[in-house]
Amino acid sequence: MNPISDNLSNTGENRALDFLFGNSPTAPTTPLKVALVTANGSDTAAGTEVAGGGYARQSLSAAAAVSGATSNSADLVYTNMPAATVVGVEIWDSAGTPVRLWYGALTASRTVAAGDEFRLVAGALTMSIS
Repeated sequence: MNPISDNLSNTGENRALDFLFGNSPTAPTTPLKVALVTANGSDTAAGTEVAGGGYARQSLSAAAAVSGATSNSADLVYTNMPAATVVGVEIWDSAGTPVRLWYGALTASRTVAAGDEFRLVAGALTMSIS
C-alpha cells in the first residue's frame, strides 16, 4: 500500500494545527477505525465505503511516530467480505457521529469475492506528515 502522506482530511488538518498551536483541539474519539472504500474520497468528501457481508471497520493500533510517520502495529483483518474491489482506506474516529480524519489509495486495487478475508498486515498502512 502506498503511504498515506499528507492525506489528512480538512478536519484532520484543522485538528492537528489546533493541537500544535494550543488552540484547544478536539481530540478524536478512540479507538480509531479503518474503513475500506471502493471509490476514494478527497479532503472534503468521504469515499464510497464497502458495505455488506460481514464487513465492519477495524480498530487501528499505531506505533509512536518517528520522523513524522507511523504505521499500523497490528494486522487489520476484515472477514466475510462482500464481493468488492477495494481501492483505498479511510481512518475515522469512533464518535457518535464519526469524524473522517485521513484517507488514501492502495498501491493497487484488490478484488475480493464474497466470503473472502481482506488483510492489511502490520506495517502496511503508513501515515506520514511531510
